[in-house]
Amino acid sequence: MFYGRKRSDKAERNCLHLYACVAIFSRPVHHRQDAFLFNHRTMSLLNTLISQSLPYVPKAIVGRVSQRYIAGETLADAVRVVRSLNAKGFMATLDLLGEDITERASARAMRDDCIAMFECIKQERLNSNVSIKPSQLGLRIEDELCLTNVRDIVEAARVRNNFVRIDMEDSSTTSATLEMYRRLRGEGYDNVGVVIQAYLRRSEADVRSLVDMKANIRICKGIYIEPPDIAFQDRDEIRRSFVLLLQMMIEGGCYVGIATHDEYLVEKSFDLISQYKLQPHQYAFQMLLGVREQLRDDIRKRGHLLRIYVPYGREWYAYSLRRLKENPEIAGYIVKAMLTKGR
Repeated sequence: MFYGRKRSDKAERNCLHLYACVAIFSRPVHHRQDAFLFNHRTMSLLNTLISQSLPYVPKAIVGRVSQRYIAGETLADAVRVVRSLNAKGFMATLDLLGEDITERASARAMRDDCIAMFECIKQERLNSNVSIKPSQLGLRIEDELCLTNVRDIVEAARVRNNFVRIDMEDSSTTSATLEMYRRLRGEGYDNVGVVIQAYLRRSEADVRSLVDMKANIRICKGIYIEPPDIAFQDRDEIRRSFVLLLQMMIEGGCYVGIATHDEYLVEKSFDLISQYKLQPHQYAFQMLLGVREQLRDDIRKRGHLLRIYVPYGREWYAYSLRRLKENPEIAGYIVKAMLTKGR
């Protein structure tokens, strides 16, 4: 079960508890009608337990659950998914998975793959742009190497009348990523945008500087694990920061990509959109493939543009673990996959 990993006592306990939960779910309904497992509090605890146990869940199970979040391993898979989303009225952003590249040749190969995505988007007439991660393009190797690769991608997008979103990664990359964005804008590229993470304490100061250049910004909560001195830990603090930063961006005349699956923040965003009488060309909601699809559809039905983040590629495992850990419905998906294994 553990694929040769060295187990800590805590990890072993978590896995035993996880499989005990599976056993409970496996029992006929009439044996579990009175179980604590099905009240809200216990389901929340189960979500946490399974999240902590994910590294010890068989990779095949993670793969089965992750199919809803990943378009596939190839660009052709991603094209198929984007075409389907476009037909339903959604825009897309393609993301070739992979990060923390430490070899120059691999970073250049990733650059070439990203450029090929823009040509494919053009040929297939898709309504999609591309998101890139600095660490997949050489940021861990050398800042200038990364900037050169990103510049090549942004130029390839420009000549095809398309757009590049530079994703934000963990806090060790924030300053370098923002500096790269500023340099590209200073060189005259206006078809590039950046991301602000609401949980970072520094983000208010960053937004103030970005507003001055009318930056194109995606705002999200933030997903990487950061210490309390760098990032807010409390959900309400993060929500307050999100709303404050979004308002600052709107008042500063920035285009905003409102990236959230939190219904509270969606409603707060609706309020700000109404208050400032934003037009469709000034903002769009953004969501991940496979997450909160009912909420996604409701936002679109209310007349708002919505862009869906469509990841693909062979490096799906690390991305999947992060997404499953943040997904509040994780318990149901994991347990269901384990119960149906081999069927």
